[in-house]
Amino acid sequence: MPISSEHFRDALRHFPSGVTIVTIKSPEVEAVHGLTVSAFASVSPDPPLILISIDHRASAHELLEKAGTGFAVNILGHDQMELSNRFAWLKDEDRFAEGKWATAVTGAPILENALAWLDCTVYSRFPAGSHTIYIGEVQASSVPRPDVKPLLYWNRGYRKLV
Repeated sequence: MPISSEHFRDALRHFPSGVTIVTIKSPEVEAVHGLTVSAFASVSPDPPLILISIDHRASAHELLEKAGTGFAVNILGHDQMELSNRFAWLKDEDRFAEGKWATAVTGAPILENALAWLDCTVYSRFPAGSHTIYIGEVQASSVPRPDVKPLLYWNRGYRKLV
């Protein structure tokens, strides 16, 4: 019998991760969407593939299921904690009202002053429990601030490299 979700979360909170804002543009929906995501990883350099994991209850999940949807992973720098919180908690206001946004190939918003960003098309999808793992094929990328330290999340809080 597997452990409880409480015990699972308690163990995983001790694994530090980077913090990203995943932005989404679907050809079927006029508005763009974005959310804070720490479940992000590199998969393959050839072809260039990454993965994100999205909860089935999130609005992002519904958008990512639509054909032709693109998404971008915006890797945050240590000075972008407030923007991360905005995309994690803000519900009734425009999350994109803060930050300088542009687009690359897919039409998904790109944070111009992110530490780095990757603009992706959906390569494949894998249902996994309460989430879906989306593999993204990277169509464009940039590293606007290569000398900035990343924003980290560990033990239920943001951290900075020292």
